[in-house]
Amino acid sequence: MLTEYQRYRLFEILPGLSVWFTFFITIFLSIFVPLWMIYFVLVFDLYWVFRACYFAFYLVIAWWRYHRASRIDWVDKMRHEAPKYEDKKHIVFLTLYNETWDVVNTAIESVAKSVYDPSKFTVVVAGEARQKENFDSIFSKIKNGYQGRFGEIIGTLHPVDLPDEIQGKGSNLHYSEQAVHALVDKRGWNYDEIIVTVFDIDTVCHPGYFSYLTYLYCNTERPTRFSYQPVALYNNNMWESPAVLRLMAFGTTFWLLTSLARQDGLVTFSSHSMSFRALIDAGYHDKRIVSEDSRIFYQCFLAYNGDYEVQPIYLPVSMDTTRDDSLWKSLKNLYKQQRRWAWGTEHIPFLITEFKKKGKLIPWYKKFRKVFLEWEGKWSWCLVAPLLTVISRMPMWFAGEDVRQSALFFNAPHMLGNMMTIATIGLLLSVILSIPLLPRRPDKQPPYMYVVMIVQWLLLPISMLLVSSIPAIDAVTHLMLGRYLGFNVSSKKRK
Repeated sequence: MLTEYQRYRLFEILPGLSVWFTFFITIFLSIFVPLWMIYFVLVFDLYWVFRACYFAFYLVIAWWRYHRASRIDWVDKMRHEAPKYEDKKHIVFLTLYNETWDVVNTAIESVAKSVYDPSKFTVVVAGEARQKENFDSIFSKIKNGYQGRFGEIIGTLHPVDLPDEIQGKGSNLHYSEQAVHALVDKRGWNYDEIIVTVFDIDTVCHPGYFSYLTYLYCNTERPTRFSYQPVALYNNNMWESPAVLRLMAFGTTFWLLTSLARQDGLVTFSSHSMSFRALIDAGYHDKRIVSEDSRIFYQCFLAYNGDYEVQPIYLPVSMDTTRDDSLWKSLKNLYKQQRRWAWGTEHIPFLITEFKKKGKLIPWYKKFRKVFLEWEGKWSWCLVAPLLTVISRMPMWFAGEDVRQSALFFNAPHMLGNMMTIATIGLLLSVILSIPLLPRRPDKQPPYMYVVMIVQWLLLPISMLLVSSIPAIDAVTHLMLGRYLGFNVSSKKRK
């Protein structure tokens, strides 16, 4: 009989084990039963043709909604169509570590420009005691430069080495949210009328973001049972970043756009908003994990027995790529960021364990879907690039003479080529749609850089393998072996 700890460890092992088992069985078949592997490759590639078409379909829908939302005057729409919008209060959390003033200032300025009534907004700068000197300097500049542009500016300082937590954004938020909770109770504010937004310190939001958010909140039947997810762009320093960083940034944005359009499998990611009621009922952001941005959705999902969803916001919030002073440092930062995102595999054992505790309170199909989407997503993240670029070719290398004489062996390359040609529809859409997402070209950047922005997509297969699949494999393997990753702060520098 397994103990509770042993069962949890088993659930941590299984996602990584499924990835490595797939590697083993595909390589084994390629060497010893290449004909079987050829069949598998054809079926797998056909599956990804359908996935590419599926991706393209939802990307077009999301793109149309994004551009339609960008043309709307959300302040006017909120004031005329949002009932009792005046009763809503906003609390904006900005987590600070060692970021410089130029990064922080653009984020604060964007929030200030999107405020529709300063008296309704409280900005909370959540700093770390480990970087107290930087926090004091930054917070002083914020207070001096933005006093009067918000109802209130509050600073919290997360102490070092509190018990039962790991250092990172989640524990910082947890501490800050507790402090704000006490302040809200002291002032007697209604939890249901407070909208909480959590931004990274480099987040630059659209001027209409909070008006759109308030409009949705007021026009949703049960607004406290939703999180609100904007489109995440990584283009604050896009023109200064290396091509690989730009590709991965666009890839993240397009993945999120398709998720917003599908909505059934959507969870919160990076910067997002939610009700203060849900935040309290969920017990604040988890202080013991790395993937706090998506975990808070699952905490709410569990707290409300599956009656919790994500509402798309088709306006952008823009952040920085992981650019550093050199290409090598930038790539290392990108690798660590991708590995940290893939560490979301830690949700799988958490969900399986918590769903079991819930019993029949959550319908089985909801529980199955959440676990399946998390598991299949991480499995695909690890395997698609190596399977399509390397392993799919191995049966051709090891096939014996009897297999080489078969019609399937002769026709397989042509069939695979045709399927991959069809699958490039998703790539072509990405190339076309990436250009309008670029910020205005700085004067110091020559016009031919637009051509570079198109040609860079030729690096996608290599990028997907080296700085996407491999970091994901690294993450699931660490979890499988019980070598837990801490929270690494992504370095983001601008020229």
